[in-house]
Amino acid sequence: MTSLLRSFALAACASLGLASSANAFCGLYVAKADGQLFNEASKVVMMRDGDRTVITMANDYQGEAEDFAMVIPTPSVLKRDQINVAENGLIDHLDAYTAPRLVEYYDENPCERRLRMQMAREEAMDGATAALSSAARAKALGVTVEAEYTIGEYDILILSAKESDGLQVWLDENGYKTPEAAKPVLASYLARGMKFFVAKVNLEEKAKLGSTYLRPLQIAFESEKFMLPIRLGTVNAKGKQDLLLFTLTRSGRVETSNYRTASIPSNMDIPLYVQKKFGAFYKAMFETAVERTGGRAVLTEYAWDMNWCDPCAADPLSAAQLRQLGVFWLAGGENKPAPGGAIRRPGPSAARDVFVTRLHVRYDGETFPEDLRLMETGDKRNFQGRYVTRHPFAGQAECPAGEAYRRALAKAYAKQAATLANLTGWDIDEIRAEMAANGQKASTGQGG
Repeated sequence: MTSLLRSFALAACASLGLASSANAFCGLYVAKADGQLFNEASKVVMMRDGDRTVITMANDYQGEAEDFAMVIPTPSVLKRDQINVAENGLIDHLDAYTAPRLVEYYDENPCERRLRMQMAREEAMDGATAALSSAARAKALGVTVEAEYTIGEYDILILSAKESDGLQVWLDENGYKTPEAAKPVLASYLARGMKFFVAKVNLEEKAKLGSTYLRPLQIAFESEKFMLPIRLGTVNAKGKQDLLLFTLTRSGRVETSNYRTASIPSNMDIPLYVQKKFGAFYKAMFETAVERTGGRAVLTEYAWDMNWCDPCAADPLSAAQLRQLGVFWLAGGENKPAPGGAIRRPGPSAARDVFVTRLHVRYDGETFPEDLRLMETGDKRNFQGRYVTRHPFAGQAECPAGEAYRRALAKAYAKQAATLANLTGWDIDEIRAEMAANGQKASTGQGG
């Protein structure tokens, strides 16, 4: 980062009067913790307004395209114009925009009154589908193919069924391999009258596109229930999975109603050397936070008005990008969805009256035995996972405040070491050693 940009950022903070509001963080953004840090991570975007829902699902499938298969419970038989193929870049952009971030500050000359005010403020803030079997076979198994479409590189079927045994046999015979443990889960969805959206890759269509990856699938529907089915994905998982759920609403934060929703630890000072290993830090911090909730909480990583960010890990999504994710009220000022819940194509630009919530779930069938039931809270307070590194003032500070500043540094470093150990579970002696090697010798409370 150039000195010109650094000076501009510091001036911007000064112009805010160094307010203590958590909505004006300032600082220089230096790193982010996006979904690529986590293995077996799925990303889902949900737009919700009234009963209207649009779900965009990024495929984290690794393997041959002909082996790909997806089965998703849906509340109704989806029509052709309720299914779409989106672009990976949309979800990647949203992931980057909402990712927990690392920022850095540079301490100024402590002899200046403005810095003493800043340090006092900071102290006060502390703690802070392929060929199908015959219709006769399906009928014999109690399975009905309600609709079938080819959309982009996917062959898609909408199924209904009378019982889970017949559905499971049909899925297995048609290449959707389901483990025996899926039977009770399928039965529970059938008991609630749900249908099944199933997809396979159409290899001919994929070859025409010439791409090496699978694009996200997107479905739109209307339902009184605001929920995300996750249980079917647990029955053949090798272990715990990570889900990043991004919700787009008008009303504010989204939380889960059947599980505890908690915020990740945030807005804490950590040692400078973490800049070189922020990914490892965030993974350890997240794992510790999950353990402390007993592995049964949904963690909020970001909640913010989509018009701005502070600091920005990526630019806010444009109105056109948000419309592609289903935010229909940005389409030329119309406030009604297309008939039948169809996905509306992008229209003229509009203001981004959108609130985004990023929820992170680490789950398996034991810790999360129910699907996620969601609710809009109306809470529009901004929150982000944010971690701060500070460069000490390196110049001469010949004044009483300068002497006090130098004496306080070792204690500040000790506090950073303790914070990092508490957040991550890392050994505090190893933390202190790395800090000392980086020029930040922490006080141990024993005179050194």
